[in-house]
Formats: sequence, structure tokens, C-alpha cells
Amino acid sequence: MLGLRKRCSRFLRDGLSTRRSSSPSTKQKPASVRGDEKNTKIFTYDFSYDSTDQSPSFASQEKIFNDLGQDVLKAAFEGFNACVFAYGQTGSGKSYTMMGHAEEKGLIPRICDSLISKISERNTSNAVSFRTEVSFMEIYNERVYDLLKKRTVVTESGGLRVREHPRHGPYVENLTKHLVHSYSDMEELIAAGNANRITASTRMNDLSSRSHAIFSISFSQTWFDAELSREMLSKIHLVDLAGSERADITQTSGIRLKEGANINKSLVTLGTVISALAELSLEQPTTKKMTFIPYRDSVLTWLLKDSLGGNSKTTMIATISPANVNYAETLSTLRYANRARNILNNPTVNEDSSVKLIKDLQAEVTRLKRLLESKPVSHRKLSSSLRMEEELHENEEKVTLLLPNE
Repeated sequence: MLGLRKRCSRFLRDGLSTRRSSSPSTKQKPASVRGDEKNTKIFTYDFSYDSTDQSPSFASQEKIFNDLGQDVLKAAFEGFNACVFAYGQTGSGKSYTMMGHAEEKGLIPRICDSLISKISERNTSNAVSFRTEVSFMEIYNERVYDLLKKRTVVTESGGLRVREHPRHGPYVENLTKHLVHSYSDMEELIAAGNANRITASTRMNDLSSRSHAIFSISFSQTWFDAELSREMLSKIHLVDLAGSERADITQTSGIRLKEGANINKSLVTLGTVISALAELSLEQPTTKKMTFIPYRDSVLTWLLKDSLGGNSKTTMIATISPANVNYAETLSTLRYANRARNILNNPTVNEDSSVKLIKDLQAEVTRLKRLLESKPVSHRKLSSSLRMEEELHENEEKVTLLLPNE
């Protein structure tokens, strides 16, 4: 389903995750609409998973976490930003993959559990300090709501404002951040957020998510060195997108129809952004032109700006349905993921710039000292040149003193 692809110092993943059987690399039209062999579509991904019950190739949640979640944690401890988002048709298994259920935890709970465990393993000395904060938001009808705050009603004029910091990028104003010390703290916040998330029943899904949910972890590491302390801050965005849906199939109307329209609008914008970034990444450095990336056309793409073609190591999970009636949506999802695979991100370690500059200067001084020590002849020549220059200045002064007064 998904795949790891490294180019220089970044990677972007995309792939396929299903709750039923599917063919990840070859897709054919169902018999009722199949014409000839030209209708066969071939796609390449880094990983593909079959989640058919009782299947010999069944992929458990643990396997998906080992393939994808471990890399997210590795990136976070190295000081990089990381993002995982699931995209696909409504009812195809996005929330199952990201959240799971009580008996079988998904990616988000497993990443949280493993993060706390790794912190406990490394927090055995006073040389390093860890701080973990989480926030949980949803984007409903192009407005942002805090899932960790109780609200009585969702209004057209409600929601939180999205701002953009010149250095740190887009953020949500007044979004609550909760300091956590254990996995049970995180588990409670995840449960509270999921309980507040807006869901509704449609013809295709009894518990259809009517909003995009973003669970964010701010993870900082501080080292208290004898000479100079330093800090690294990583942000992990774990995104459960609402499913794309067709009104004629879901048979929605009224408020459900408006929700679906806003969901599809944001997903179309996401697709446009991915296509523009993929096109930009495939161009030669000498022929690259200024391509407009419409991040601000949707709140979702604006908030995920760094994760899409920016400072992040990003994984895309594409979930599909094996049903014949969903052929068009399945093909669209596979193409979507295939384009995303071409995007080149530029992740960098998030470290205090002043501390980094000081450390770089200290390293340069040390390097120059070693260079002088390893080349004593050059050092003597330099000292000799300095002495000759001093003698020359002394002789010039003597000549000046001997000139007669006018």
C-alpha cells in the first residue's frame, strides 16, 4: 500500500490500505465494464496491504505500524517534522487505519504509545529533557474547531482562525495544547477528541466522518551540555481525512449534502496542490518555472503546507474499496497517490538557529586549529611573514623620522 522512497535528504510515501482484498499494482475494470487489455492500469507503490479477513496475506495493524509508524518516530527523535495522512473513498478504511478500535489500535494510538515508551527509555539521565504536547482539531465546512474543547453547537460564524507565522508557518490561533506525561494521558485526549468529532450516517457508511481530523504532537528535546544547551523541536501531524463521496451514490441531501460538497472541495484542492508539486518536482532544475501552489484555496491544504512539499517527512496512505461499483473512485484514489509519490519535500532539523550557529563556529575553530597543527611548516611560514611585515613597518617609521624639517 505505501512506499518508502528516498531522494537526497527527504522521503515521501504513498500507497494503499484496504479492509478487503485488492490488487495494489494492477487494477482492471470490473467484468461489466471491461473492454480489452488496454483497460488494465498498472501502479507502483512502496508497500501494499491486504486486510481481507482470513487472507494468507492479511496485514495487521502492527505490521502497518512497523512499516510506517517507526519511521515517523525515528524522524521525530532526529529533529524532523513528520506527517501521516490517509486519503480515500468514504467507507474504505481511513479511520480504521489511523485510529483502529478498542481491540485493534490504529496508527495514531500506536505512535503515541511507542513515543512515550521511547522517551521513558531515554530519560534515564539528567543530560536530556523531553516535553510532549498534543492538540486535536477538525476542519468542518472549511472552519477549524478544537476537538479538546466542549462545544454545544457548531455555527456558521464559529471556528478558530488560521494564521501564518513568517518562520514557523501556518497555525491555528487559540488552539489548546495539552501537556502529556504518559500514554494514558494521550489515550484520554484521543477518546475525548473522537467523541467530539462530527459523524453522520450515509448510505455508504453508518459512521461517516463529516470533517478532517488532525492530531498533532509537539515534541521537544533539550540537551544540557556543560558549555551550551541546545533544543530540537519536532511536529508530528497525524491526519484522518474525511472520505471523498458522490452525492448520487451516498444519496445525501440538506446539511449532509453541504458537508459532502465542502469535503470534496478541500480534497479537490489537495489534489491540485499535489499535482502542482509533483509537476514541479519532475522538472529539471534548469527549466523550473515559478509554479503557483494554491495552498490557501482550502483550510486543509493551508494547515498542511509544510507537510506538502515543505519541511516534513510525509507519508500518504491511500485506502480503496474492491467493490465493482466503486471502480471510478478507486481508480481516482490510485492516480492521486501515484502523483503524490513524485513530490520532493525538503525536511531540515528543527534546531535553535543561534545555538546551531555557535556550534558551527566552534566546530570551524576546532577544524582550523587542527589544520594548523597538522601543517607546522605552513604555520612557520605564516609567523615568518608576520615578522617580516612588522620589520617593514618599523623601517618605514625610521625613514619618516630622518626626513629634514621644512
